[in-house]
Amino acid sequence: FGRNVVAPAQLRQLLDHVRESLIIEPLLGIDQEGGLVDRLRRIFTPMPAARAIRQHGDLAGARLLGSVTGETLRLLGFNMNFAPVLSIMTDDRDLLSNGLYSRSFGRSPGEVLGYTTVYLRGLQGAGCLGCAKHFPGIGAGEVDSHDSMPIIKLSHDDLIAQDLAPYIELFQREDNMVRAVMVSHGGFPNIDIQRGMTGGLLAPASINRSIVTRLLRDELGYRGLVLTDDLEMGAIARHNEIEQTVKRAVEAGEDMLLICARPDLIRRGYQSLVQAVRDKVITEERINESLARIAACKLLAQPPLKFEPARIAQLSQDIETLNRKLNYTYGGKL
Repeated sequence: FGRNVVAPAQLRQLLDHVRESLIIEPLLGIDQEGGLVDRLRRIFTPMPAARAIRQHGDLAGARLLGSVTGETLRLLGFNMNFAPVLSIMTDDRDLLSNGLYSRSFGRSPGEVLGYTTVYLRGLQGAGCLGCAKHFPGIGAGEVDSHDSMPIIKLSHDDLIAQDLAPYIELFQREDNMVRAVMVSHGGFPNIDIQRGMTGGLLAPASINRSIVTRLLRDELGYRGLVLTDDLEMGAIARHNEIEQTVKRAVEAGEDMLLICARPDLIRRGYQSLVQAVRDKVITEERINESLARIAACKLLAQPPLKFEPARIAQLSQDIETLNRKLNYTYGGKL
């Protein structure tokens, strides 16, 4: 997060220290979309929002953004970027207060697919893993999941035809373009078959087996890494204690759980999972399934590049040139 970023050398030293502290190479990720979600803004030219690139009709710009982002992250020590956003922001969704206005690459499934495909080619061509988010699509949500749970009332067929269409197309590619999927905290009442087993309560997608296993894995056939959005976000944390949340996430089929701010919650969540396995609430077989997918993803991760401040400065200049081409200046909502 931006709070961890002071200077390029400081950030690289921090990530090198994390690596040196572990026996097994970790996945080190960051939300570096550009626009509103730009964790490197203190040390790097602000990267353009996805919407700015789409408005300019610049597919080459999307690929450049991906490649510059990927190389920059590897120079700093990262190997994964939690991007791109696959949400579809149709014209009638632009006024919704869900925080996705400028973060989406398009107004239609085809537009989102086109831009995210070339972005991923750039990002992963530079050796940095991407992560498609926020499954199964929260563009129709009326609130920001950082605050509360967005309710997506679309039918299963409407989701397949619209919000899920880019995911489906990417999953079917032979080049295994989608290495990871982040599941949202949205509520999907029309595809949540678990509600009958939870007293009618609607569970966020991130801890909902109907979404993670039945839809993503069984129906759409995705076999890669799956991770939650931040479990400290208001959509889930307001109504769930971390001890129960982490168990429900694993039971739903999640492989990795993001707890992004509080060390005490990380410890509590970890201890809760350990106890759940000891008590056989969660089986070792279930844990091993996720460990296998994590290991497979790590095999695709590239090592960090040699730290070169001059190269980072050049890449920052490349983004400045792209911003001028797009007539983009960061200032919040476009």
